[in-house]
Amino acid sequence: MKAFTNTRCCGTIGSVGSIDKPSGIQDFLDEAEAACAEMFRGRERIETACFRRVMDAFRRNRVSAADFAGSTGYGYNDRGRENLERVFAAALECQDALVRPQIASGTHAIALALFGLLNPGDTLLAATGKPYDTLDGVIGITSAAGSLASVGVNYNQVELLPDGGPDLAAIERAITPETRVVHVQRSRGYAWRPSLTPEAIGSIADAAHGVSPDAVVFVDNCYGEFTREREPTYYGADIMAGSLIKNPGGGLAPTGGYVAGARGLVERVAARLTCPGIGREVGSYEPGYRLFYQGLFIAPHAVCQAVQSGILAARVFAALGFEVNPRWDEPRSDIVQTARLGSADMARGLCEAVQQSSPVDSFATPVPDDMPGYADPVIMAAGTFVGGASLELSADAPIRPPYDAFIQGGLTRAHMRLALERWLENKQLAPPHTL
Repeated sequence: MKAFTNTRCCGTIGSVGSIDKPSGIQDFLDEAEAACAEMFRGRERIETACFRRVMDAFRRNRVSAADFAGSTGYGYNDRGRENLERVFAAALECQDALVRPQIASGTHAIALALFGLLNPGDTLLAATGKPYDTLDGVIGITSAAGSLASVGVNYNQVELLPDGGPDLAAIERAITPETRVVHVQRSRGYAWRPSLTPEAIGSIADAAHGVSPDAVVFVDNCYGEFTREREPTYYGADIMAGSLIKNPGGGLAPTGGYVAGARGLVERVAARLTCPGIGREVGSYEPGYRLFYQGLFIAPHAVCQAVQSGILAARVFAALGFEVNPRWDEPRSDIVQTARLGSADMARGLCEAVQQSSPVDSFATPVPDDMPGYADPVIMAAGTFVGGASLELSADAPIRPPYDAFIQGGLTRAHMRLALERWLENKQLAPPHTL
């Protein structure tokens, strides 16, 4: 591909003017946003439906200022913690939820659930292909002390269909009497595939339960909460897990994760969080819970902004000749936008533009590096208020062909627009053709 020159690059989205100077860039982005207006309105309708459910959860559980207070020591009878879990369960349409600042990440929440649900001799079936890279050590795909494999849990996986949908017939064939947990990854991870809708996850649950009613359909729900009107448990999934520094924390939760679903299953996981016989009854958090409540309250709106940001980015990437997944006008079930950039230099350029457009550490230059849990060096841009919070605007790319970049989040759509503007101004771009 030829380099983006220092003079001009003209083209159209419908009819877009020169983008060789800031005013041209503004016209370009104005028209891109105008083209996405109907998609934006559709996302706002989803926001309204999700917000109504969250507000109902707050009202039904009589949230008060007293719930914001923290606790110390064992945390017995911690009113704020206990009501927060009731509110989360109602907002996610589940029987029960375990919501804790002690859960360090989405991977931790997923691992916690898997270790709580699986016993030696059980089989874990990954129904949507190989899970996200950071679970390799958890499962035992790569050697790691304390993995599921090391305690006698077996593993099998079923690949997705070529179109990215679940292979229901293959899932049914793969389930055996030893299959205890059917793992479903909602988001794409570092794969070039669509995110799964809650309805599609429901079809997996129906298939799995049809063969083995006792099989537990577990959903890695990271990046997906509040991107659709309903969550996977509404359609038949048994339990799900995610991170509070992603969607359900609304950009305010400082740490934490959740596991939500059927009450008996959540109790099993709670016993793994602490110990059998004590479970969820302990766990203090002295700073208090206001940011977790407030984050959940704002989450439907923040997620809407993040999804609109992805739509805008997809429109701009595609107009400049890059392959994107999903397309700007496709349905979405997570906050991740992928662009196939074709080179390590291009991936670095995009991450640099995102970092330069960040409110925190804008002066830093991201560089590829080895990261725990990842097979290849990864470049990450994340000048976030909460460290690693991917509901805030961030971007990362494994340094491996075909150099797919994953850009996610955006508490405001204006932030994504600013990053795209900086990317164009930097001319870190090599379009495959003149626009």
